[in-house]
Amino acid sequence: MSITILDIPPLGSIVFSQSKRAKRLSISIRAFKPVRVAFPPRISLKKARKYLLKNLSWAKQSLDYVRKIEKEHETTLNDKPKLPVIKAKTILRNRLCELADIHGFKYNRVFIRNQKTRWGSCSNLNNINLNINLVSLTQELMDYVILHELVHTEIKNHSKKYWAHLDTYVGGRAKEFDKKLKKHRLGL
Repeated sequence: MSITILDIPPLGSIVFSQSKRAKRLSISIRAFKPVRVAFPPRISLKKARKYLLKNLSWAKQSLDYVRKIEKEHETTLNDKPKLPVIKAKTILRNRLCELADIHGFKYNRVFIRNQKTRWGSCSNLNNINLNINLVSLTQELMDYVILHELVHTEIKNHSKKYWAHLDTYVGGRAKEFDKKLKKHRLGL
């Protein structure tokens, strides 16, 4: 893999990444990450740069949107004072254990990290990953995310059956909570 960083006004620093894994030219604009242009070895850096310039107005528009999301994210998560990491982890572990016991869920292990794009996940081994920033949400949204992952210990997809099962634990409000959670997005 070959990486080159070029300054392209008005976008700023752009990461050009020539990779064997890239099948075609692509522009990636994600929150909290630099703009990235990936391209396969058969394409030159010059062509990749030309491709970005050809799509400059789209890239600028997308970048403006992403910057807006980043600002909303900062204000949303920074409205509450930050808890010390150990206290936040303790709160999340205790609440996970409590909700699992109340509803009869079994999980393997829990990992609590500062993730950029996910509030939580559940592996095939029933290991649950929770984002430490969950403590900055309301109690009902934090519980919703935890229950969302606990239900994944039984149903590994987002089928109608999954949503119906989750609804039984959140008073029929799963889709409503999911919508509310999207207003607190961590990234794109």
